[in-house]
Amino acid sequence: MSVEPSPGQGSPRARFGAEMRHLREAAQLSQAAVASRLGCTQTQVSRLEAATRTPSKSDAEKLDRLFDSEGGAYFATLRQRIIASAGGPIWFRGWAEEIEPHALVLRSWDPLLIPGLLQTESYARQLFSRGPRAATEEVEKQVEARMRRRKILDREDAPLLLVLVDAGVLRRRVGGPTVMSEQLGYLLETAERPSVTVQIVDPDCLAGLAGAFMIAELPDNQPDTIHADSPVQGQITSDREFVISIWNRYEAVRAWAYPEQVSPKMIEDVRREWT
Repeated sequence: MSVEPSPGQGSPRARFGAEMRHLREAAQLSQAAVASRLGCTQTQVSRLEAATRTPSKSDAEKLDRLFDSEGGAYFATLRQRIIASAGGPIWFRGWAEEIEPHALVLRSWDPLLIPGLLQTESYARQLFSRGPRAATEEVEKQVEARMRRRKILDREDAPLLLVLVDAGVLRRRVGGPTVMSEQLGYLLETAERPSVTVQIVDPDCLAGLAGAFMIAELPDNQPDTIHADSPVQGQITSDREFVISIWNRYEAVRAWAYPEQVSPKMIEDVRREWT
């Protein structure tokens, strides 16, 4: 079946969703019917059409076969544009775009850096620009993607964010005194929100040296999902064994955290050192 796609408007992600809905309705197919053909859930099809889910390579290929659109490459081409414009590694986008925005509670631990959700633009730019073979255009895409992530904290239904940060992070120079003073000021400002808690962890805590991670508690009785960092490719999974392991590590790190009433003063003291 071949149906002429309607003129797409907006971002590649929005066009992907709009054309998917247009072709589905033209073919008189329900979201459930398309979901069965894609091998996913109706909710995932709804998110694709609403442009809140990043389509997988398999999604795009199956949609092209289903609708025979643009010679069988329309959705595949749009997906490539989505990937090219998103910024950040492909493996992380599933977390940033499909898990994080829908979480009820996010728990975070980082032994090395200010967590991405709480980074300022200047701090993030310094991190990305110091990466191997960092190109200016790619750095800016990564910075923009990181700033977009922060927007979930501005929503009325913002997730509860519980952040643990190693004390050494406050003194780890990223960019210089101006960048660090601004970053710690933003950390203090964000920690004043009722949905955000920031606790500093004693540097003698050894349980957290294995690396940074996040835990997402999701709605509708969905299993908790974790993201564990690595220099090459992070792991995103809801596998019970891995989730329990990360939960245990989180509790071990939290046992070394200073009270949330004490942590802001610690951050402020270090911020003044950078001023």
